[in-house]
Amino acid sequence: MAFLFVLIVGLIAGTISGIVGTGSSIMLMPVLVYAYGPKEAVPIMAVASVMANFSRILAWWREVDWRACAAYSATGIPAAALGARTLLALPAHAVDLTIGLFLIAMVPARHWLARHDLKADLWHLAAGGAIIGYLTGIVVSTGPLSVPLFLFYGLSRGAFLATEAASSLGLYFAKSVTFERFGALTGEVFIKGLIAGSSLMLGAFIAKRFVLHLRPEQFRLLMDGIMLAAGLTMLLNAF
Repeated sequence: MAFLFVLIVGLIAGTISGIVGTGSSIMLMPVLVYAYGPKEAVPIMAVASVMANFSRILAWWREVDWRACAAYSATGIPAAALGARTLLALPAHAVDLTIGLFLIAMVPARHWLARHDLKADLWHLAAGGAIIGYLTGIVVSTGPLSVPLFLFYGLSRGAFLATEAASSLGLYFAKSVTFERFGALTGEVFIKGLIAGSSLMLGAFIAKRFVLHLRPEQFRLLMDGIMLAAGLTMLLNAF
């Protein structure tokens, strides 16, 4: 039943994240925590996130901006590995608390970023990659931060989805390798990650047909609701 619940939520989360560029980890993480506990859920989500981002790259392969991807990944990958190592040193309740507070804080942060007409270049992507990469290693999702960064760079729709996914792929791969190196990514955990990731991948391909018919403001409000609900769930688990 736990596997079935994860697959259903993963399919929904994969479809939504395939449309708006983020949200799969935010939606799926509370389910994984409920099913497997916070310490096991984080490496499971890391494996699933690698698969989810890979599927978005496959869906929009021709539109990847490889220069932007390289600038972001060059600093983001080592920072994500460092953040993952930091996470492994935290107690389980602190993981819940950190993730929950981060998700809730991202709601006003996203609105603040949206109100400022900021423009980003390759240097901004590199600086953002270092900061967001480290946070990605600690918390389950930094999509609310990486999404506006790539939008400010000037990417949209398929190019945005593909480039953000290609850039995030390296970060989550580094995070997964760090978990494996320090014993947190066992064979059983890896299989659970594959199961969760398969539903996210399917959702990404379902989403592609909807991308050109979006009303962006509706999905931004949807993401606010998802982040608040997921953050509050994580705080309840912590206490």
